[in-house]
Amino acid sequence: MLPPMNELLQRLGRRLGDGSQALPGAAAQDQMAPAPRRAPASRSPLAQAAVLVLFYPLGGRAHFVLTQRTATVTHHRLQVSLPGGRLEGQETPAEAALRETHEELAVNPASVTIVGSLSPLAVSVSGFVIHPVVGSTGRRPDFTADPREVARIIEVSLETLADPCSVKHEAWSVDGIDRVVPFFEIDGHKVWGATAMILSELLALIDDLSGDTAGRDRRP
Repeated sequence: MLPPMNELLQRLGRRLGDGSQALPGAAAQDQMAPAPRRAPASRSPLAQAAVLVLFYPLGGRAHFVLTQRTATVTHHRLQVSLPGGRLEGQETPAEAALRETHEELAVNPASVTIVGSLSPLAVSVSGFVIHPVVGSTGRRPDFTADPREVARIIEVSLETLADPCSVKHEAWSVDGIDRVVPFFEIDGHKVWGATAMILSELLALIDDLSGDTAGRDRRP
């Protein structure tokens, strides 16, 4: 059972701010990775990017926001993702995540409290290392989508994400290779790839904080 949002954020903040405990990391991310995995990217060094898992209350439950990307963006067209993008200049991942969320969804960076960061994730297909940042607001933001980047705003309750029934597996042809692709089925959307892997680590961490030491295995 999930704790109330404020308690959950407090636990997350303590855990993410305590470098003495390892995060679930790759073991949790890999549970939502397509199999077989793509070969590592040959380009070096990889570009740095950041995304924001933004928690806020809605209807008495913790929610976070996803976006469906437009058909005109450079990477991952029409896919569902967390708001975010490439680091610019000397930005930190948190600064980049806040800036990108403001550009994509008009969320005021000053309204967001940074809780901490999850494990970085290298994405071979686009050549990025993604730094997932967790943040929160005390009320639901007034989202306004940038039509150049965001085709649809998708608001997800944490309870929906944590429901084991939301995890599905299908056989897809990806880059000409047959793969078993796990995804979260949310509001009629298939959330897969890097976004699903980041959310998988988040769920593993929440399981740990909630005392579910057995956790959950999302592999088929």
